Amino acid sequence: MRKLQQLLRNMDGKSYKAYKQLQGSYSFERYELFMDYIQGDPFAAPSKIRIRIGEAQRPIKKTWRNNKQQNIYVADRIARSVAKAIQQQSSQARGSGKSGLVQIDQPGQEILERTAVQIRQEELVICLSIGLPANGRRINGKEAEKLIFTIIPALLKQSIFTITDQELERSAELADQHVAIREKMEANDWLAFIADGAILPRESGISNRPMKQAVPFQSPTENQVTIDLPHREQPLTGMVMKKGINVIVGGGYHGKSTLLQALERGVYHHIHGDGREYVLTDPAAVKIRAEDGRQVTSVNISPFINDLPHGQDTVRFTTENASGSTSQATNVIEAVEAGAHALLIDEDTSATNFMIRDARMQELVHQEKEPITPFIDRIKQLRDQLRVSTVLVMGGSGDYFDVADEVWMMDQYRMVNVTNKAQEIVANYPISRQPISDSPLTEIGERVFLADSFQLYKGRKKKVQAKDQSTILLGTTTVQLQNVEQIVDSSQTRAIAEILRYLEAKQILRQKRSLPALLNEIEETMNKEGLAAFSPFPQQHPGDLARPRRFEIAACLNRLRTAKVQ
Repeated sequence: MRKLQQLLRNMDGKSYKAYKQLQGSYSFERYELFMDYIQGDPFAAPSKIRIRIGEAQRPIKKTWRNNKQQNIYVADRIARSVAKAIQQQSSQARGSGKSGLVQIDQPGQEILERTAVQIRQEELVICLSIGLPANGRRINGKEAEKLIFTIIPALLKQSIFTITDQELERSAELADQHVAIREKMEANDWLAFIADGAILPRESGISNRPMKQAVPFQSPTENQVTIDLPHREQPLTGMVMKKGINVIVGGGYHGKSTLLQALERGVYHHIHGDGREYVLTDPAAVKIRAEDGRQVTSVNISPFINDLPHGQDTVRFTTENASGSTSQATNVIEAVEAGAHALLIDEDTSATNFMIRDARMQELVHQEKEPITPFIDRIKQLRDQLRVSTVLVMGGSGDYFDVADEVWMMDQYRMVNVTNKAQEIVANYPISRQPISDSPLTEIGERVFLADSFQLYKGRKKKVQAKDQSTILLGTTTVQLQNVEQIVDSSQTRAIAEILRYLEAKQILRQKRSLPALLNEIEETMNKEGLAAFSPFPQQHPGDLARPRRFEIAACLNRLRTAKVQ
């Protein structure tokens, strides 16, 4: 600590690059400080530091260390406390560029496995980014001393050393409750659970916080269940959506898409007070949409699209600019290939000709002139042959009543089970459209991504970088993920970028594993070694990664414009 203080005083006024001398570790009274990466310029990406706190200075319960789910939730709660202390910090070191900046990878409404806070057997590790102060491009030693010896200790005092075990215990209890609900869902073949009183609408289109004065969710009586949860005196009641074909109907602006968005985010767990903390969806549910212009490489879309003009191959369909229907067919096949248990579809973001062809259109455009087998003619085969459920928001076609297991209506944000009424309508108003295909939906083929799919060089250097939540730079190409709607945090995108870099560095694609096998291996590595395993410096500062699902990793691979697939 004294050595660090003296170093800062000695380098005051020197060229900014002299800060590089700080790299190393320093012992403070209650923690150890590691300066892992020192920025080379005050305007460059900030420096990376770690705070290591021993068990004696901040005891952490044994169950929080050893129970994986509780570990994630307690670490998440600590990260939130540090982020709040940073926001409340009034004093900041001054200077040019990023001088005085202090950041932690701040969690959103979802509870994700992160590297920002790591709870280990004998220690607690906090990863921060800081901007070392400068005047112009010269070191401001006094402000740097203030940052490291006043501001950061104050932040730690207000967060890690202040947060009570009772607060952390509450997060650990929520972890137990989510596990209990998921066990109940799995035992009963439930696709989703939505608790009574849940707040589904969000504050705005750019905010994921719960809307104030929203209509609380209330289960239809016939679909209401009661679940006894640990750490809770009263049982939890809510609605269950069973696996199968679920169609959600209702007037415009009555909450259909809001419900689907809640289910889409329900693959992740949410914090106390979010309104969706007891809205849980099968973690292998995947949002499907049309995605005009996306890259497709060797995907078998023939179950949905055949006999394209000019004899274009749909068994190994490849294009740099997919249409609405071919992109949506591709997204369905790729999701199933990656192991999806359920597809979440909103007609508002779907290609109409992919979803339905009614009887009148069939009469005018004969089957031999139409290459598309619409989704309605495959949806039951997905359920029966591949055990893939569907949740579909549909406001424009009652033809889906014929294939639905359950029909739900959102009426002014209130849920009503209208399955019986829909079946009456089917009986009273039979449709004359004929299924276009009765051919079996065979197992989806498994593709192999080849080693030369990765072209990482930009000039003489390899470049892999997540620019934001929806963009990854890979060499000279860009992977666009803005339509991959279940990426909920930019730290997940950073983790995907690191996973791609890791696969290339370890030459894992040379082993020619199928995509599902490759995803299994990635998940196994995450489970055993944690996210830090994919960081280029796993023993140093891996502090801004959050765990992505296998489906979003696959989505990135599938959108590589340099992909080579066998």
